[in-house]
Amino acid sequence: MNRRRVLGSLATVGVSSLAGCSQGSSEETTTPESNGEVASNAFESFRGSGPLTQDRSVEGGTRIKQLPSLRGELTIYLGGGEGGLYRDLISRLEEIYPEFSPRLREAGTADLANTIISEGSATPADVFWSVDAGSLAAVTDADMTTELSSQVIGDVPDEFHPDDQWIGTAGRARAIPYNNARLSAEEIPNSVMDFPDAPALDSAVGWAPTYGAFQAFITAMRLIEGESATRTWLEEMVAAGVSSYKNEFFVSNAVADGGLTAGFANHYYALRVQASRPEAPISVTFTQDGPGALINVAGAAVLQGSQRQERAQNFIRHLLSAEAQEFFATRTFSYPMVSAVPPVGGLPSIDELNPPSVNLSELSNLQPTIELLRDVDILWVTSTNGSRQELASIAVSAR
Repeated sequence: MNRRRVLGSLATVGVSSLAGCSQGSSEETTTPESNGEVASNAFESFRGSGPLTQDRSVEGGTRIKQLPSLRGELTIYLGGGEGGLYRDLISRLEEIYPEFSPRLREAGTADLANTIISEGSATPADVFWSVDAGSLAAVTDADMTTELSSQVIGDVPDEFHPDDQWIGTAGRARAIPYNNARLSAEEIPNSVMDFPDAPALDSAVGWAPTYGAFQAFITAMRLIEGESATRTWLEEMVAAGVSSYKNEFFVSNAVADGGLTAGFANHYYALRVQASRPEAPISVTFTQDGPGALINVAGAAVLQGSQRQERAQNFIRHLLSAEAQEFFATRTFSYPMVSAVPPVGGLPSIDELNPPSVNLSELSNLQPTIELLRDVDILWVTSTNGSRQELASIAVSAR
């Protein structure tokens, strides 16, 4: 089954889920006995519910009971719009490890990255866990992170741990939510570069130009296609009548409402619309090759100045455990970073999507993208009284 046919079938499936210590070796090897029933029945606790999770089998991956125990304090700077779900995951780790005391500081990804850089070597953060690869790259570029061990990076593809300074924990693919009552997946161009001239789209396409995920997508387009081709594509999309929205969840809802034929969004937004509106005529498909096939990631890094290096690296190993990867797959509909854990509901694998060869660390260079969007007049709107107002000068921190 090709990826378009697989993802088109998702529309027929109901969705009910979603909605201070030194570096010394103070950790103890975890055993099934020491973790009790929580560890032995971990998938029951971590896995989401609903039709997309039925009959799932996870045969591989590193299980929590195989990892060293988590004990003591750990300061985690948690950046981005998935904070509630990520707090839930941390709470599950606290249930397994009563002696583990995580301290969270939550804010937007860019805000926390700037805070870490400003704090410098005095930062209290041990781990920076961010939904945005660009913010992780910015902290790495400031020489604030430390190299991750081979035990941390071992099960994750190379492209998702650039320079081994940070590592992806969950992925999101660029996708095309479309109204399946108005057109079929086969009528959607295979390449996003062909969208401006696609007659089947009927000029009713939406995007969210102030949204961080969209700006990362345009940044990837600049890197792959060049700035001139990217400028031309943006200008042609504007000329074709593309509509702007605050974020990509709104884009996907507009598709479901019939106000748009299709849109640009991360893959899971269509699934989340289905979660709340099972009868909505929305499906999701993927383009092939180039920036439209980009897979971006949430990820984590250990801060260089942390006095809890071993514990911080062990915490990230837990984020890459089979149980945590199952949590990301079935509760957030994200792509697991560990190939032994499959994505939900017939989503194509990362290998099948064949994402472009882009160093995700380079997505942190947003300023040229912001300037380009301003030049093309995309970051401005005209109010009802005729005045013009800039929508945003930086990316929205949520995904």
